[in-house]
Parts: sequence; structure tokens; C-alpha cells
Amino acid sequence: MAENKTEKATPKKRGEARKKGQVARSMDANGAVVMLASVLALSAFGPKMYQSMAEATVQVLGLIEDPSVVDRKGVGQLFVEVGRHCFAAAAPFVLVCALAGAAANVVQVGFKPSAKALAPDFKKLNPLTGFKNMFSPNAAVEGVKSTLKVAVVAGIVAIALFPKLDEMAALVGMEPQAFLPTLCTLVLQIGQRAALAYLAIAAADFFYQRHRFEKNLKMDKEEVKQEHKQTELPMEIRMAQRRRAMELARARMMDAVPTADVVVTNPTHYSVALRYDSDSPAPVVVAKGMDHLALRIRRAAADHGVMVVPDPPLARALYASVDVGRQIPEEMFAAVAQLLAYVYKVAGAQRAAA
Repeated sequence: MAENKTEKATPKKRGEARKKGQVARSMDANGAVVMLASVLALSAFGPKMYQSMAEATVQVLGLIEDPSVVDRKGVGQLFVEVGRHCFAAAAPFVLVCALAGAAANVVQVGFKPSAKALAPDFKKLNPLTGFKNMFSPNAAVEGVKSTLKVAVVAGIVAIALFPKLDEMAALVGMEPQAFLPTLCTLVLQIGQRAALAYLAIAAADFFYQRHRFEKNLKMDKEEVKQEHKQTELPMEIRMAQRRRAMELARARMMDAVPTADVVVTNPTHYSVALRYDSDSPAPVVVAKGMDHLALRIRRAAADHGVMVVPDPPLARALYASVDVGRQIPEEMFAAVAQLLAYVYKVAGAQRAAA
């Protein structure tokens, strides 16, 4: 079906994807912007940070000269002074990085938080799905991208670093007051070039992610046609159509109850009708219901001689995990096979007695 999806996504589908948190976003772009912002912030606030930390060191050394600092009050004052200087030094840097990260997200996808995207999705914890994702084509593309990204950034750093080797060698024996600022200047120059290279890679990744997102959102002609029909109809008619479709589906489901081999119950809240054909690899759920509908299924089964067997755990599991018309999952084979064996044994005994 993928090759038939040639139509661009409609605004409705885009809106639904947005509500689920599905947007075209490059994580590399976020990382590159934050990295560049951090390097620029260090360049701008580095001297002030260095001065603040130097003052903190001098104050700490001055405080510990006094033996009274070992008491509780003195230690508290020591921590307050150190914390104040550390906060004053780090606050501008942290604020710039946080604002840069938020701005990168807003520029890419706009400001429209999605509560649904924040809700936990336990399907993502499925190890089988995770294992499949590890070996998917997208994982291979991401692996190649990561390798190229590291190689390009490392190359840029090497090109920037080699001409500075003589200058860095000259730092040996330099006075401590001059050594640290000089070294920091060299490191920041190299960091700026690496950040710009990473930003260029992130820009390419952003356009790739947009292309991939648009491709995944594409629809086939029938989907577009059906959506237009639904959009053009008034809400009352659409609701009536939905109710009618549900009634027809329920009627077809009730018609299938007499063909079932067994109805497994909760015994009052849930009813699930199962049918097994020798041509089918696994039993199929032909009907299921809760409360009033469960009672109707049990009555229909009794009217047509279909055995009703109470098994609360199995009934709840089947109702929750298997849709009508679907085969039961592999992890339920043993329990359902045991149930069907019991049903066939009882039915055989009844025929023999007759």
C-alpha cells in the first residue's frame, strides 16, 4: 500500500499528527544550536565566570584560615559563599543554553504543546518492537548519519587544531595567570568551528527529517476521497452514519455467535465468542461484548447450543487484546487450546449419551 500513497497530507491529517506529537524535527538541530550558544556564552561570560570563581576561591581560603569555621555556623557560611559565587557564574550560561534549546524547538515546529504527546505509551516498551526498530532502514540511515556527523566534526576540529599545536606547545612554562585565559581562548576558537560545522550538518538533517515526515504523512487517493466526504457532511449526519455503522457491525457480530465453538465469560461483565476451523492457524474472536452486550451474546449462545464457559482471566485478556474478526495472539494459544479441548470433550460425551 505504501507505493499507492502519492497524495499530500490534508490539513486534517496534519492536525491529527500534530496532536499526537508527530512533527518534522531534527534533534541534531537542537544539539547544534545549544552547542553554538554554549560556546558563544562561554566566550561572552567566560571572563566574568573566571573572575567570580577566583573570588570564591580567595574567600574560601580566607574563611578556612580561621579555626572557628569548623563549627556549624562557619561551615554554613562557607557553603553559602561558594554557592552564591557558583550560581552567579553559571546562571547566564545556563539561561542562554536553555533559551537556545527552546528557540530551536519553536523555530522548527512552532509553539503548540501537545498533552497527548506527553502521555506515556507503553507500546514503546515492547522489546520486540524495539528490536525491530534497531534493524529497520531508518536505524541504518541514522547510524550512517551519526558516523558521518562524528567524522565531519572530528575533521573540522583536526583542521583547526593542527595549526595551533606550536602555539599550544608554547604554553608550557607560562605563568598560571596567563596560562588559563590563553588555553581557554584556544579551546573556544576550536569549539566555535566545531559548533558551526555541527550546525551545517544539523541544517541538512532538518531538511531530511522534513522530507521523511512528509513522505510518511502521504495518503492514497481513497483516503483523501473519504476524508473529503466526511468533512463535507454536517456533524449530525456524520454521527448518524457512525451510529448506523456501529449497529450494522454489532448485528453482524451477533449473527456470528451461533457459529462459535465456545463463549468464554467473566462470567457477568465480559463475553467473548471463539471459533476454530481446521483451515485456520488459530482460533478467531467472532464476537465480544461487555455488560448488556455480554448478556445478549450469552443468550444467543444458549439459544443455539453454543457452550458457555466461565474463565474470568481469559475472558478479560481476550476482550482487552483481540478485536472481533482477529486471531488470538500466540501467548494465548495454550489457554484457549485447553478450553477448546474441554469443550470438545463435553460435546463428545453429550453425543455419546444421546
